[in-house]
Amino acid sequence: MTKDQIIKKLFLTLFILFVSIDVCLATNTYNSYGQKTGSYRQTTSGYNSYDRYGFKTGSYKETSSGYNKYDKYGQKTGSYKKTSSGYNSYDKYGQKTGSYKTNSNGVTTKYDKYGQKVGSFKKDSSGRITEYDKYGRKIGSYK
Repeated sequence: MTKDQIIKKLFLTLFILFVSIDVCLATNTYNSYGQKTGSYRQTTSGYNSYDRYGFKTGSYKETSSGYNKYDKYGQKTGSYKKTSSGYNSYDKYGQKTGSYKTNSNGVTTKYDKYGQKVGSFKKDSSGRITEYDKYGRKIGSYK
């Protein structure tokens, strides 16, 4: 599996990457100052998330329609379901919490449950995904 596939799965939550790397490498997350805040690693059924110290914070397990999200104790906290243009996110009770839609330019926009834009993700020429708030301010990145 390529990094593109790993991150695309990751971007149920953070969703949609178009970069290829070896599966054994982690996808790291960074804050707006460039400081590492965590990482994601592929598993046989999805991927695990870790904090900046390497402690497991949760996991994502693939389903036939998307992914289920779990906390570090294995309790289900939500899910992501595929749509024709991206994903919808749901809480642990099945209530819709938002959506992610990707346009033809590869920009993924995040919306809240009311359809209001709350942020976006964009890939630069180096393959880094940068996350922005609804005002276009950088809030983090993934590489």
